[in-house]
Amino acid sequence: MTETLNSGLPPKTCSIERLVTNKRDVEKVLAGKKTATRRNGRYADAGEIMVLEGQTFKVERVYRQTLGELTDKMAMQEGYDSVEAYKQTILSFHPGMPWTSDMNVWVHEFSPVSGE
Repeated sequence: MTETLNSGLPPKTCSIERLVTNKRDVEKVLAGKKTATRRNGRYADAGEIMVLEGQTFKVERVYRQTLGELTDKMAMQEGYDSVEAYKQTILSFHPGMPWTSDMNVWVHEFSPVSGE
């Protein structure tokens, strides 16, 4: 099943251990307020397991998206109230980074593994 979900995707550019590392983001994931992470590269395959502070999460979907496609609902998956709040936070982490509507990012959606 995992091979089917990931077929046609390019190789990962980083490991799943680097997917969520920022302390505030880790806290949001653990609290159930963050269920997706957008990155310039692909850090995980669908079906992979991520462990944060002893809690296990499964990557459900990995796909490409442009920043122009972001909606407030998607920003809420990232743990922010709006696209603008998400954008300002990302730009504060990456000074000088352009934010253009046609910029592609990789979306990694995940959920807690039941029974944890």
